[in-house]
Amino acid sequence: MMDPKQSEVLNLERVQELETWLKTTNTKLTQVNGQRKYGGPPDVWMGSIPGNNCEVFISQIPLDAYEDLLIPLFSLVGPLWEFRLMMNFSGQNRGFAYAKYGSPAIANTAIRLLHGHMLEPGCYLVVRHSTEKRQLCIKDLPGKTKQADLLKVLRALTQGVERVSLRAEPGIEGVSAVVVFLSHYSASMAKKVLVEAFKKQFDLDIIVQWESRMKPNPDKPSKRCLSCVHEPPHHTLNSPQPCVQHPRVARPPPPPLPLPLPLPPPPPPGFCRAVGGPTSPKHPLPPSSMNSSSCQGHLVATACSASPVTLLQKMCKAAGVGEPVYEIHYSHTESDGFLYFTYQVCIPGISHAFKGGIMTLPGPTATATLEEAWQASAQQVVQRVYNSQFTD
Repeated sequence: MMDPKQSEVLNLERVQELETWLKTTNTKLTQVNGQRKYGGPPDVWMGSIPGNNCEVFISQIPLDAYEDLLIPLFSLVGPLWEFRLMMNFSGQNRGFAYAKYGSPAIANTAIRLLHGHMLEPGCYLVVRHSTEKRQLCIKDLPGKTKQADLLKVLRALTQGVERVSLRAEPGIEGVSAVVVFLSHYSASMAKKVLVEAFKKQFDLDIIVQWESRMKPNPDKPSKRCLSCVHEPPHHTLNSPQPCVQHPRVARPPPPPLPLPLPLPPPPPPGFCRAVGGPTSPKHPLPPSSMNSSSCQGHLVATACSASPVTLLQKMCKAAGVGEPVYEIHYSHTESDGFLYFTYQVCIPGISHAFKGGIMTLPGPTATATLEEAWQASAQQVVQRVYNSQFTD
């Protein structure tokens, strides 16, 4: 029986339409770790296993749109070897999916025809090449970690590990590892199990993220307006010659957002979809100026419940320094749909500014996307502040 709270979130009419479609078409879906998969390959597949550049990344999907709408649409271009819709525990989708075809040519056709397709009134799909990432970054490993030993451990814990390299990061104790896998699937499965496995077997709290190719220059941010990214492309499925590299927009873009940004209210505690930093500080180490046990206890509790922005504000107040001032600049969009930002956070009373880069998936609006970029920036600063304990 469906949970009453879940029924308040789901569009039950759409769920019923999906179930009817599945029965009518005898389509089989498999739930695997936060995604719902069709095929891989489907029963009717007659070709060979797809190679590289055969997969497309689809974003800006309405949360109540399911496979009954998406699979028929993307099958119009050519037979699907696999379709994966990312799902929340609530039963809504997460706004993005992956479609894999039998050849790069069919994938290119899907991008040409379906990028900008209006799935619902006012909802334009974004369809790009999938990067099919195969590299993970494991952070907070002990400084004495040896490459050969780590490779043996990883191969014992998960499948598809190809090679490992270690690197030290300035100002951070310990080392990080870049792990290359044989496939995107094996990397995805490893990302879901390694944190728990390291905690259980070695009592180590590690951070596992997709390895980013971004190398931003915080001193030379792009001036392109974020709002332009959300303008729908002009072409549709019926357009004969759409331009993928420079899609037209339906109306002139709005003026650039002012910088520093007028920050929106913080999202609910714990909410941050951006992937530019860790979800929360691992071992709260209050600044040296916060010596009282009551203050330390307060910040430890705050770290477990507050958003990164709220936590950083409380840390600054306890340390007797000023409120953080954020500057966030849109940098670029990768082919997998992630938006990249650079940030600079200045805290009055601290001589240096905190600079870095984050990436996040597009939100439903420009404001929602900026909220996530803002939270992710605060996340990174919080971790760096804990490591440096507010010392210049």
